[in-house]
Amino acid sequence: MPPAIRHNPAWTAIVPAAGLLALAVSTAMPGLAILQALLVAGLFGSVIAAVHHAEVIAHKVGEPYGTLVLALAVTAIEVALIVSMMLSGGEDTAGLARDTVFAAVMLILNGIVGLSLLAGSRRHLIQHYQVDGVTAALATLSAIVILALVLPNYTTTTAGPTYTPAQLGFIAVATLVLFAAFTLFQAVRHRDYFLPVDDTDAADEHAAPPTRGETSASIILLLVALVVVVLSAKLLAPVMESALDRAGAPRGVVGILIAALVLLPEGVAAMRAAIANRVQTSLNLAMGSAIASIGLTIPTVAIVALAMGWPLALGLDHKSTVLLALTLFVSSISLRTGRTNLQLGIVHVVLLVAYLFMSFLP
Repeated sequence: MPPAIRHNPAWTAIVPAAGLLALAVSTAMPGLAILQALLVAGLFGSVIAAVHHAEVIAHKVGEPYGTLVLALAVTAIEVALIVSMMLSGGEDTAGLARDTVFAAVMLILNGIVGLSLLAGSRRHLIQHYQVDGVTAALATLSAIVILALVLPNYTTTTAGPTYTPAQLGFIAVATLVLFAAFTLFQAVRHRDYFLPVDDTDAADEHAAPPTRGETSASIILLLVALVVVVLSAKLLAPVMESALDRAGAPRGVVGILIAALVLLPEGVAAMRAAIANRVQTSLNLAMGSAIASIGLTIPTVAIVALAMGWPLALGLDHKSTVLLALTLFVSSISLRTGRTNLQLGIVHVVLLVAYLFMSFLP
């Protein structure tokens, strides 16, 4: 008989609730330093709670559905955050979606993947995963990111990093088709490509799965925790922007901060999975998040831009294009064998540091 355990201890509900309370108070009485500190505490506490509830859901439904739930939930709220900031900022935020999506892709492929490979290989030396699933994910991601963030610089109908309304509509549809096709591929048609190569986590193997009630509670609390993370980040955004202005940092850094805060739950979950010798789960989270991030964000912001008549700057500058191409090239090499090692993790982490350094000092 598997041991009976309690999957949702009290703190996993108290922390998101406290985060919601801090949000409510901060909205009613903005500007107080103590409330900003409470927001930060609620944000990071909700990240930990979100990771816990995502793991409960993953334990109940199995791979790759559990990681898909977290990726879609985080991305949906990221899209809502970007759209709300676009609606409040108007044409001044024309490049926000580009900056945030590019930051998400770089942080996922170099940060989440790199740190997961580094942490997992440091403890377990060599880890194994399904090559077919990663190859399909990288092909899909490469197509989406080049169409959305690089091709605008080379079209001739309009000058600069923008598409015409017709081109933007086509790219939105193409991106959505690729995202939907990959989701079907991952969850239905070739689900076996995303299952662990072997089950090495004895605790997960023998622990009793959560009940239906516990799973339902985790789904609700996961959404609450993610809402707290994103809305707290939105309230803290003016503070971050003023700090960046004082430091003389480029405006594109705002996109990095938004992406980093939104991806924090997935990053923590991916690293924990890699350390527990479940690198397949870690890669499922990373690749699924990258594809969902750009596959849902671009069509949504395209609809908003077309409806409002705003220009949408999507094309990357030359520096960012080189870093993106290097990241996709290295990822296609480092994830082609089905085996991880420490050196691969180091390469990705160095690329992450180079991206962050060049973003602050372009």
